[in-house]
Formats: sequence, C-alpha cells, structure tokens
Amino acid sequence: MYELSISAETARCIITAMKKGGVFFESLVAHVNRKEWWHVPPRDPSAYGKRGKFLASSFREAEFWGRPLDEPQRVAISKPLIGDEETIEKKLFGRRVSSEDITIEERWKLDAKMRSAALKKGYDSLVLMAPNAFAEFKSTGKLPRSMELNVLNAGSVAMRVKTQSVAS
Repeated sequence: MYELSISAETARCIITAMKKGGVFFESLVAHVNRKEWWHVPPRDPSAYGKRGKFLASSFREAEFWGRPLDEPQRVAISKPLIGDEETIEKKLFGRRVSSEDITIEERWKLDAKMRSAALKKGYDSLVLMAPNAFAEFKSTGKLPRSMELNVLNAGSVAMRVKTQSVAS
C-alpha cells in the first residue's frame, strides 16, 4: 500500500481546483461573460501586450483612469483567477508584493509581471474584488456589484455593436 504525502499548499491548490468546478465559480464566469464592461484606452497601445486589457464594471469606476470609450465591451473568459488584491498576488507570487504607496510606474511593472505569471499558470484573466466582497463571494456566492477585470489576452474582448434594422 502506498502512502500519499502532500503539503498544505498543495492541498489548498487541490481544494481551489475542485471549487473551480463549483457553482460559485461558474456563476461568476457566466456573469462576467454576459456583463457589459467599460474600458479606458491606454496612452501606449502596446500596453495591452504588456499588461493586458483592464475593464471596470461601471462607467463611473472607469472614469477614475480617464475617459472611457463611448460603448461598453463584452468579454469571453473561461479560466479567471478570482480574488482580492492580496489573494491574487499570493496565488501568483507566493506573497504580497504591492503596497499602498506604490507609484504608477511600479504598478505598471507589477501588472506586467502579474500578466506573465498568470498566463504561465493557465489563467486567461484576473477578476479583482474588494476584500469584503471577495470574502462574501467565497462564503455565500453573492456576486459583487463592483469588480475590475484584467483580460490577459486582449483578443478575448469584443466591442458591442449596435445593430439597426433597416425599414424596406
């Protein structure tokens, strides 16, 4: 008979993987995919390849970063890493790497590292929630009203096109 010995971190990863098939995970992915997201284009178009494409759950939240596009966008994600900032950083790097006094340039560098680490681990996006909202989501499955989304492969984002019927 063989004895299986695994570390606590490995067990936590296995439990996380099992929860991914759960109802909470699936409902969040479905919600993200049917929701309209708001985007503020970066000054540097090559930023998408470096850091991913950031989207906000409301026009007002997107305004924090500048002038959002006039039309919302939809996404198609399937393997997001979900959490608050601390949880996401710990999952990607094993520890918290950001701080409250991080500069914007340092933030951009960290975003690029997060994108690279997440893609290497098989994620296609990062879904960021406030710590309290993430705790409630984990315990009850309640979807927060406010979320940030980083789509790591910008090809997964499509502009919502309004169709007009032409009267004949």
